[in-house]
Amino acid sequence: MANDASTVFDLVILGGGSGGYAAALRGAQLGLDVALIEKNKLGGTCLHNGCIPTKALLHAGEIADQAREADQFGVKATFEGIDIAAVHKYKDDVISGLYKGLQGLVASRKVTYIEGEGRLSSPTSVDVNGQRVQGRHVLLATGSVPKSLPGLEIDGNRIISSDHALTLDRVPQSAIILGGGVIGVEFASAWKSFGTDVTVIEGLKHLVPVEDENSSKLLERAFRKRGIKFNLGTFFEKAEYTQDGIRVTLADGKTFEAEVLLVAIGRGPVSAGLGYEEQGVATDRGYVLVDEYMRTNVPTISAVGDLVPTLQLAHVGFAEGILVAERLAGLKTVPIDYDGVPRVTYCHPEVASVGITEAKAKEIYGADKVVALKYNLAGNGKSKILKTAGEIKLVQVKDGAVVGVHMVGDRMGEQVGEAQLVYNWEALPAEVAQLIHAHPTQNEALGEAHLALAGKPLHSHD
Repeated sequence: MANDASTVFDLVILGGGSGGYAAALRGAQLGLDVALIEKNKLGGTCLHNGCIPTKALLHAGEIADQAREADQFGVKATFEGIDIAAVHKYKDDVISGLYKGLQGLVASRKVTYIEGEGRLSSPTSVDVNGQRVQGRHVLLATGSVPKSLPGLEIDGNRIISSDHALTLDRVPQSAIILGGGVIGVEFASAWKSFGTDVTVIEGLKHLVPVEDENSSKLLERAFRKRGIKFNLGTFFEKAEYTQDGIRVTLADGKTFEAEVLLVAIGRGPVSAGLGYEEQGVATDRGYVLVDEYMRTNVPTISAVGDLVPTLQLAHVGFAEGILVAERLAGLKTVPIDYDGVPRVTYCHPEVASVGITEAKAKEIYGADKVVALKYNLAGNGKSKILKTAGEIKLVQVKDGAVVGVHMVGDRMGEQVGEAQLVYNWEALPAEVAQLIHAHPTQNEALGEAHLALAGKPLHSHD
């Protein structure tokens, strides 16, 4: 293949999702000549099949619940049902607006955008559309796709992935969701709000198992109250078609039947057949291996986002892409502290956290060196107004900094920004307690929790 480009780019990026386009925008801003190659749509999974559309569905579900429950607030309203076509139009309009804005951003930064399926052809080139695009450095950012299990074929009909669930032309009467992690509980929450009879199957002993155990238990309690069923601690065995649906059998012989089965066991890296291993890039189970500066074992190649074995979050992709661009531009860069990344599960109620769990803190510092405090949202005025329940849990190294903030309740995702500052600035409880939080806000609950941990509780019992 001939290189049809007039120059060698400073940076060639394979993949236009969160990590790839963030690197392109920041690299161009810093004066790098950047080529960005994407086979589908700019914005990748997050914009088109992940963060944005799922949150739109969850918000539509929230509106449905508010209509059902309006009389609690003295408002006369009736819930007449879900117009799924109109829900999809709302969701797609949100995506479309953001997509156009992103296209404009890339164009305004003078990034050379190439639409086509690229393949790594050397440590400094990517082949796409019959051309060889040369770069002084190549960034791999090809993302992820929904995973399944051996013998469990996702057919897009009765056994579906999250991609299918986002465009389903009906509200299923009943659904089994295989996987109680972020994706599984978000769809469980949205579908329940739409009127679906939902059962979540999770092989581990808790929903959202990577979160602090207290957060998992609070979510399980809330799901029980909402009528979302779940089975924990037993793994999937098989799925088979019934006359009008699907039957799932677990390892203990227990069976469940529903109209559809959503496979939500996580996402796997897109790396097969893209030339990575042929060019000597080290991988493990499909993931590209990198150091703390996102460098692979090949000096001219970096990798970011869901393709590497770090947190599969869009904002992590942004940060990793920016780090690579700044490193290549000669700026001083600092490795990402992944414990310091805010994590939010947008179900109802929301689960938000930053830092480490109490169990992890005890493992690192010793059980006698860890202090944990729980602040119940029942003591927070705005949460009472919203009629949401939950807690804020703080994990502190004794006489030291707060190393974990774990929150459950509606809108807790909006509070995790301050929690991120508390963790990343290694704040002492007394330092946060000095800050004045607006009343009445849910943000105030974070301040009250730190007041209590500092030994001077206000609206909570000592």
